[in-house]
Amino acid sequence: MINIKYMRFKKILLLCTTFALISCAELQHVVDTLPNQSGIGIDTNTIAKGLRQALDLGIDKQVTKLTQKDGFYKNQLVKITLPQELQKVDQTLRDIGLGSLADEGLKVLNRAAEDAVREATPIFVNAVKEITFTDAKNILLGADNAATQYLEQRTTNALYSKFNPVIKTSFSKVGADQIWSNIITKYNSVPFVTRVNPDLTDYVTNEALKGVYKMISIEEKQIRNNISARTTPLLKQVFALQD
Repeated sequence: MINIKYMRFKKILLLCTTFALISCAELQHVVDTLPNQSGIGIDTNTIAKGLRQALDLGIDKQVTKLTQKDGFYKNQLVKITLPQELQKVDQTLRDIGLGSLADEGLKVLNRAAEDAVREATPIFVNAVKEITFTDAKNILLGADNAATQYLEQRTTNALYSKFNPVIKTSFSKVGADQIWSNIITKYNSVPFVTRVNPDLTDYVTNEALKGVYKMISIEEKQIRNNISARTTPLLKQVFALQD
């Protein structure tokens, strides 16, 4: 009698254990299909492809604009103005009737940035290709500019190295070095002013980088928050997970 009860108990225990294992497996499957820290719900290749496509779209639509004439100069979001220590130069020139010279000085700074940004695309393309699944998940579930931050972390040094000599050459090509030499000479000749001599190449390089990342982040935010900006089936599929 005891043996019969014991055998029944073992069967019940085995049945409960089996049910528990099945239930856990089903629960894990459900968890793995949710867009949270436990899993994403579509295959990793699709996620990575969708993010690459979003970044490529941002680069193609927004960064390309910056390479065109007045891409910086007439875009108030990224227009390069004078560094703080030279803003007084600009104002002084305008005050003494040399506003056109001040305008020309600003224009050549922005022209140099427009020249430099043409060097950006190959560096961005390489960075986009290197997105891993971990990167992709963090980007997808991250902030509105998570993809832009990813690019910034991986491309800033390389872009600076590319931009800086191009900007220096561009200054020379468009006569910016002569224009700014003329501007600073005129400013320094004004009585009682403090003489200035900033490193404009470094300044414009950093401002150009800021402009590039800003424009990419604008496109990324559009794709994340505006369904109509998801112009391909892949973008719709991947970014639906973060809605």
